[in-house]
Amino acid sequence: MTIKRIGHRYTDAKSGTTLDVWFPRSNQQIARNCLALQAGIIKSDFVTVEIASVDDAPQSAEDAYLRLHLLSECAYKPHQINLEGVFGLLANVAWTNAGPVLPAEVENLRSAIQQEPLQLMITSIDKFPRMVDYVVPEGVRIGDADRVRLGAHLAPGTTIMHEGFVNFNAGTLGHSMVEGRISAGVVVDDHTDIGGGASIMGTLSGGGKQVISMGQRNLLGANAGLGISLGDDCIVESGLYLTAGTKVQMPDGSVISARDLSGQSKLLFRRHSQTGQVQAIMTDGTLWGGLNSELHKND
Repeated sequence: MTIKRIGHRYTDAKSGTTLDVWFPRSNQQIARNCLALQAGIIKSDFVTVEIASVDDAPQSAEDAYLRLHLLSECAYKPHQINLEGVFGLLANVAWTNAGPVLPAEVENLRSAIQQEPLQLMITSIDKFPRMVDYVVPEGVRIGDADRVRLGAHLAPGTTIMHEGFVNFNAGTLGHSMVEGRISAGVVVDDHTDIGGGASIMGTLSGGGKQVISMGQRNLLGANAGLGISLGDDCIVESGLYLTAGTKVQMPDGSVISARDLSGQSKLLFRRHSQTGQVQAIMTDGTLWGGLNSELHKND
């Protein structure tokens, strides 16, 4: 299916480098304005981007920005769009409250707007901007917008607390509480809780290609870590980092690697308080009580 959208593009005035593209959901020509544009440090125009197939790799920064928008609009789920080579297509940008500029242009921007009643703030220097400046998802709460990148997929009913983080091409498929880190490529299903300080391994570092996912009604305890996928109704004890190579003692006394349990349901992973042995026991998934439904009515 061909996708065709109209976007408003900012480019560096000197080099012509694409800084960003905003694609309104209405697909109308809606212009933005900022002090960097008024100062002549960046330029703007409208661009029409057409994607013949999302299975093909992006060919330009404009193409990449449209794909990130589609993910954050929940038009596609993580891994349903090809993002191969996206880092090489995007420029490293200083994201300021006066508009996006190349990092080398920050001082020129500061000088150009010195007469304006504005204290220049740089929220980040990164290839990816924060999501909410481009896409505001429906039925979602986000405690700290700086911690959710454009390209994150947040389903209605998701709550991202202040220490929660969601990377691009990752996110939630239903009501979820996120107080920890959802790294790139990670998918979290309905009614799952990512505890405070918890972390889920992504696919960006170390050459890892294994996609980690969490099924429904799971609890990843505070300060826990996860390097395997979970099925449904699983619990990982607070403070336990479960990597693929972790040796896990089963109820029958046998010891296997955690990777052999990847994707299985109704397991409680815990560390024996006296021996330190990581154990897996069967659970019906109701042990942790589930999400507080009132917290996720994000109307």
